[in-house]
Amino acid sequence: MRLSAKDTATGLVFAALIILAWVTVHISAIFFIDWTQDGLWLAAPFVIILQCWLSVGMFIIAHDSMHGTLAPQLPWLNKAIGRFCVFVYAGFSYEKLYENHHAHHRNAGTEDDPDFDAEHSSSFWPWYFKFFRHYFGWREFGILTVAVVAYLIILQERFPTMLVFWALPAILSSLQLFYFGTYRPHRIDETPFADRHRARSNDFSPLMSLLTCFHFGYHHEHHDAPWVPWWKLPAHRQTVLRANLS
Repeated sequence: MRLSAKDTATGLVFAALIILAWVTVHISAIFFIDWTQDGLWLAAPFVIILQCWLSVGMFIIAHDSMHGTLAPQLPWLNKAIGRFCVFVYAGFSYEKLYENHHAHHRNAGTEDDPDFDAEHSSSFWPWYFKFFRHYFGWREFGILTVAVVAYLIILQERFPTMLVFWALPAILSSLQLFYFGTYRPHRIDETPFADRHRARSNDFSPLMSLLTCFHFGYHHEHHDAPWVPWWKLPAHRQTVLRANLS
């Protein structure tokens, strides 16, 4: 299925808004807001939650880039945006994520699936830690160490704000992405999978789906039609459900 130029423009606008919002919150919270002012710290949890959600959005943009659905008519831009999003997210390698994600689609829920833990297919924390160790290696640790040193030199006494408004939202968003986009869709439980995709969808409203994982929780629909960008998944899901009922 080929996406139209209008779809590409829409996807790029959404991507630009999410990236701009993430960068704005990141720079403002870390460099410009004085969180020691009376009462201002009360807003910090809301900023952390917002940045966590936006970090999920950054990863979903990169995910669509890996499927070529962000800007299919402009492959160089499609890849550049995906590479930028995962790099600022946590120093990730776009190429490694690309290779692993497509292996996940080919071998979902099997021992050949790099995102699946066959030994702990129903246990959240063991599976999450294996998932985390697989993607966060020495390369990512080195890049983030350089970033920490740079921020330490620039921020000096304000350095802890980096940990609170960058590191913490990144970690929380990894948990959010894993729970709603990997664990719930692919875990083994009493309900058998419907087909070879070995994936199920979260039965959430479009609003809850957006808030939890930018519609990545409509996971069976994604595996069945990976060319559908994240923002079109709710409509696609409704189309599939109506077809199944008729």
